[in-house]
Amino acid sequence: MKKCLFILIGMVSLIQISFAQQSDEKAEITKTVTLYFEGMVERNKVKLEEAFIQEARLIGYRGENFTITSFESWAEGTAKGAPRNPEDFVNKIVSIRVQGNTAVAETELYWPGVFYYDFLTLVKIDGKWKIVNKSWFEKKL
Repeated sequence: MKKCLFILIGMVSLIQISFAQQSDEKAEITKTVTLYFEGMVERNKVKLEEAFIQEARLIGYRGENFTITSFESWAEGTAKGAPRNPEDFVNKIVSIRVQGNTAVAETELYWPGVFYYDFLTLVKIDGKWKIVNKSWFEKKL
């Protein structure tokens, strides 16, 4: 009986450690996704470069047109112009799923006149979470 109790306590301890590690990883992923959100609204290419790897691709539909855009091309276009008014935008993380050094973050972005649904693939590289792919869908209002 004592042996079973020790095994049970050990298993509970391991589960608690696993949940704590998952929570830490999700907090770091949230920081990366927040850089992405801020970079778009502020038109800040430095923040976008901190959130994404240079080789990332952005894949989705703009209206009826299927598009694949390189990160560099997208970041250049996104960074042009004056910063946007943050009060006009609502960007939120819906969910984060982590498996080892990979993760998926589902986001919803309300921008004037359009909802964007992003599915971001992240990989932990040199201890930092980076977006390696963005698949998105837009829904005009």
